[in-house]
Amino acid sequence: MTCEEVGRMLDAYVDENCSPEERTAIEAHLHSCTSCASAALRRLQMKRATRAAAARYSPSPDFRRRIEESIRAKQRPAHWFSWGRPLAALATAMLVVAVSIGLWTRHTAREQAMTELLDLHVAIAASSNPVDVVSSDRHTVKPWFQGKLPFAFNLPELANTPYTLIGGKLVFLGRNPSAQLLFSVRKHDLSVFIAEQNRSFPMLDSRVHSDREKGFSTESWVRDGLRYVIISDTSPQDVRALGELLRSAANQ
Repeated sequence: MTCEEVGRMLDAYVDENCSPEERTAIEAHLHSCTSCASAALRRLQMKRATRAAAARYSPSPDFRRRIEESIRAKQRPAHWFSWGRPLAALATAMLVVAVSIGLWTRHTAREQAMTELLDLHVAIAASSNPVDVVSSDRHTVKPWFQGKLPFAFNLPELANTPYTLIGGKLVFLGRNPSAQLLFSVRKHDLSVFIAEQNRSFPMLDSRVHSDREKGFSTESWVRDGLRYVIISDTSPQDVRALGELLRSAANQ
């Protein structure tokens, strides 16, 4: 695909309205074109920000129905009805807003954290100089982070695996220094983020979470107070296998 063709289809790509073949062709172009990757990233950021803002005050139809039924069941006698309905409507609106804000705060915290990581992954994949320390040797990459991070981590031995360590860079998540490691498998980039759980990811529990959105596979878990997150456009199986290697290395 050319830049012009991708530009015409970016909105459909972001809205997931293109065919699987078109999505594959667009993503292949984005991996080789920094300009188009940046344009796609801007559209994704705008869409996520708009969706998050809209979610603040968007209770479900079922929630609205239950609130209305509850109010009707508790309505006062007819002489009170003339001014009781406006009060009931106001109370409903206030309750909807209060509950919506609480739900939005809880449910979008993880989405905001993952959005930040997705943006960092797209940026590093599109950069001509993606990492601060370039090396396929774990004994070179791991020591590079010493003194730069308030924690330590282990990297797996990748011999006899399809994965290659490209390097790593220092990133800040929630204003706290964290590690972003870049791996590759069959021409696909995989970002591994490692951060202190209590500082950068207080909203995520300790279970292993696997997901797929916007063409990216993700997996996250907690180990010894550290939050690990893998993001890649490769298959969920590739992401899971790398996660198992990282979890085994953490046990060493």
